[in-house]
Amino acid sequence: MRQAGTDVRTPRSPAVVVAVALPVLLAVAVAVLAIVNRDAGKPPPPTTDTTPLAAAPVDAPDASGPQCTALLAALPATLPGGDGQLATRPLADPAPAGVRAWAAPSRPVVLRCGLPRPAELTPTSALVVVDGVSWLQLPDDVPDPVQSSWVAVDRPTYVAVTTPATVGSGPLQAISDAITATMPATPIAVR
Repeated sequence: MRQAGTDVRTPRSPAVVVAVALPVLLAVAVAVLAIVNRDAGKPPPPTTDTTPLAAAPVDAPDASGPQCTALLAALPATLPGGDGQLATRPLADPAPAGVRAWAAPSRPVVLRCGLPRPAELTPTSALVVVDGVSWLQLPDDVPDPVQSSWVAVDRPTYVAVTTPATVGSGPLQAISDAITATMPATPIAVR
């Protein structure tokens, strides 16, 4: 006879234990697999090439002039870009005058100083002012560009910057600061 207030427990059958534990174990396994494989479908991030960059020579009549010399000396060793800093990338010998580069994922950031007036600069050109410098974006005629090129058009010499689309506007801002510090603003020469 059972006394009042006492509990008689019967052991659970193995089938009941398995029925309760199996869904819990299955949910844990699915969660672990999801965490482990969440990045499996993504392509790996592009690598950053830090080998010396072979910069092709271009027409840059003022590249060795005092304006470009001052600008190149004032440029920062690193540029803000994307999720971090872009380090200076060395240039392969012989390096053209007036060129500086920074390592970035997929493509480098390249600055060229002392260029001639861009043919794309017209009285109706749309300009973007970044930290006091007027920039002309050069057309690339590509639906999804992987890079963009800009020319500073309000200084005594023209400065071009090409950046990969993945680094954002940080490089242009830092370079604009160096241009403002070393080159006086001049009227924009349009034809």
